[in-house]
Amino acid sequence: MRLKKLTALVGVIITGSILAATANLENTTLAQDSDTKTANNCISRKDVMDAQETWAKAIVAIGKAYKNGGNYKALAANTVDNLYGYDEGTVLFKPTKAAQRQFRLTEAQAVSYFVKGIVPEDQGFALQPWSKVRFENAGISLGCNDAVTMGNYYFTDANTGKETKVEYTFGYRRNKDGKLMIDLHHSSLPFNPAQ
Repeated sequence: MRLKKLTALVGVIITGSILAATANLENTTLAQDSDTKTANNCISRKDVMDAQETWAKAIVAIGKAYKNGGNYKALAANTVDNLYGYDEGTVLFKPTKAAQRQFRLTEAQAVSYFVKGIVPEDQGFALQPWSKVRFENAGISLGCNDAVTMGNYYFTDANTGKETKVEYTFGYRRNKDGKLMIDLHHSSLPFNPAQ
């Protein structure tokens, strides 16, 4: 009788262990599926590089519109509105050629930097014009809803073909529609010890 009870108890324990292991395996699989879905919605290197390419093309397009007598101011306003997250919250923007008013914390100030406007020192950075902008990322830090990248970008003068190297840090955040928006843009010329 004792042996029967012991055998029944061992059977229950083994069955319980098997059921627990199966349930644990199913939960792990569900968690992995959930992680995969979450990971797939996170910002990728490609997302960042696509955003950089879009920004570069926009800067070139503003200069072309200016050179060809197009509505470059409207294009610049549209570019800032569509690429920078001023509508979603704080944007930290320190342009390359800004000395007296170094930081552009409003959308109007950002547009002014690119095409002249409300900030007296602005000469219209995008009005150079540039024929090409290329990014060389030193590194990209990725999160699910935000990303930061740092490196050098090179601006090719449309008139001379000369390339200017500029250092940058860009931060991106997804808006409610899932689109990457710039929320940090710091840009400066490299240190020159001769100056």
